[in-house]
Amino acid sequence: MATRRIATIAATSLLTIHAIAAPQLAPAPEAVRARTPEREVVYFLLPDRFENGDSQNDRGGLEGDRLRTGFDPTSKGFYNGGDLRGLITRLDYIQGLGATAIWLGPIYKNKPVQGGPGEESAGYHGYWITDFTTVDPHFGTEAEMRELVDAVHARGMKIYLDIITNHTADVIAYRECPTSKCAYRSRADYPYSRRGGLIGEPINEGFAGDGSQHQTVENFVKLTRPDFAYTPFVPPGEENAKVPAWLNDPIWYHNRGNTTFSGESNDMGDFVGLDDLMTENPRVVQGFIDIFGSWIDHYGVDGFRIDTAKHVNEEFWQAFAPAMLERARQRGIPNFHIFGEVFVESPTDTSLLARYTRTAGLPTVLDFAFAAAVRETVAGSAGTEVLARLFADDALYQGGRATALQLPTFISNHDFGRFAHFVYKKQPTVGRAEALSRVQLAHAMLLTLRGVPTLYSGDEQGFVGLGGDQSARQPLFASQVSEYTEQKPLGSESTHAQSHFDAQHPLYQLISRLARLRADHPALQSGDQVTRRYTEGKPGVFAVSRFDPTNGREYVLAFNTSNVPIDVQVQTEIRSMTFKALDGSCAATATAPGSVRVRLPAFGFAVCASEESRSEEPR
Repeated sequence: MATRRIATIAATSLLTIHAIAAPQLAPAPEAVRARTPEREVVYFLLPDRFENGDSQNDRGGLEGDRLRTGFDPTSKGFYNGGDLRGLITRLDYIQGLGATAIWLGPIYKNKPVQGGPGEESAGYHGYWITDFTTVDPHFGTEAEMRELVDAVHARGMKIYLDIITNHTADVIAYRECPTSKCAYRSRADYPYSRRGGLIGEPINEGFAGDGSQHQTVENFVKLTRPDFAYTPFVPPGEENAKVPAWLNDPIWYHNRGNTTFSGESNDMGDFVGLDDLMTENPRVVQGFIDIFGSWIDHYGVDGFRIDTAKHVNEEFWQAFAPAMLERARQRGIPNFHIFGEVFVESPTDTSLLARYTRTAGLPTVLDFAFAAAVRETVAGSAGTEVLARLFADDALYQGGRATALQLPTFISNHDFGRFAHFVYKKQPTVGRAEALSRVQLAHAMLLTLRGVPTLYSGDEQGFVGLGGDQSARQPLFASQVSEYTEQKPLGSESTHAQSHFDAQHPLYQLISRLARLRADHPALQSGDQVTRRYTEGKPGVFAVSRFDPTNGREYVLAFNTSNVPIDVQVQTEIRSMTFKALDGSCAATATAPGSVRVRLPAFGFAVCASEESRSEEPR
């Protein structure tokens, strides 16, 4: 899109909405647009850490050292060189893995470098946005972005964008503290009505506050001064750093200092210094509807992953999500997939995830509880009742089990780390062969249990890492980062000094095989799931049945989280008397009506399909 074509806030501080004519794009095939989210297998990647297709853009068109350009291929905290051109050249690799959708890490223009002396790092990850309307030059051009979307759609795949509404890059500073490490100042101690706190001069006369009942244009027009807690200012030379231009005015931000990730600061504090937007203000709401609506208009993307959704007030999502779904429908995209990042650490935190589908109105959220459950049971030593409890809570989501089917499930990510790392963290003495077996079992759960499997780039090549964040962001192209090159991925004798696009890697092969199986059997995409067997307090069997949504055919999925073989009976429907092994080993016939014998090796799994179907609705 043209860089300045997004709607802006007018000089009068009243929102001006511009009708934007969308360019002609090659439309996605009808069959692609008709696919509902639960039918996808998603591949997530950070553009800088996937493939370098054009070394000419490594420095983003900037001159100078790494503190000016952000480029240093020897540092895990700076741009390493990956770009959109590289992604375009590797679409065969992604599609061969069985992925049907690509979740693209943020590609908007970022502040190249931020952080105090000795703490600098670059915006290679894409979450420090200054210009929400264009592609970061480190990643390529708008023409290449359009080429990528067309190429993805031509293959029958979808593309999702990672979006951010919670914050921008760290540009705004506060007079009261010289660094970005400013303590949070609450609304009680620093109300909007007093400059700099309770004893300050009266300001913002008539402003009724930011409660849900007051989130109107008429009320927020009375909020004219942003210095109620700190005295914010834009440093010289950065007055016009942000696009659209309205984002340069501190009045649109909370300006209360850093979040403590608790209480009101969870929504209103700066996320580690990043400028936290006042998303209660209806002008900010409309501004972001215009910004990201234009990405739908101009590129015809198929969905949004919403970063830091947990740190934005619920009223914002109640307006934003329906607006995006409607914008997509107007562009002929009926199944636009929206999923928010609501970070939780425990498999029992489903209620918090579900709350964002019920009260905030997000269609779906990333299933962090699933990731935690698989970590505890497959990487760790918890009993498989953890998984049973997780799935029992599907009823909590708005829409219940139907919504749960569309939750993106995952086992690794770019923030908290890779699943293989957690295997070694929880099992410090484990050998490489067992670690690989545990990672394979986790992927089998990911690709066959309910939800939308979401793969993290590099997991299919056995990447391990030393932790989260930068330590979990190894590139697939040959790395020069010493922390990375000293590691040896699972299932391979190579190191990160070599590129990793090996379609013969055992994890790539496993994922590809199970993704094909999932695509061929609707029960593994949208079938109802019933827990059949689990173990209390120790590793062992976890088994479920899934049912074909059309003919009711039963599929038995069984997983062994222990390091010894198991031989158990699994409950089934009484009509399911003969079985076919789709993966692993299955008994050919039921032991008795309603029970089938399952034998699994250590860390093994099986997918068994009954030969019988039924006409009535599955349970």
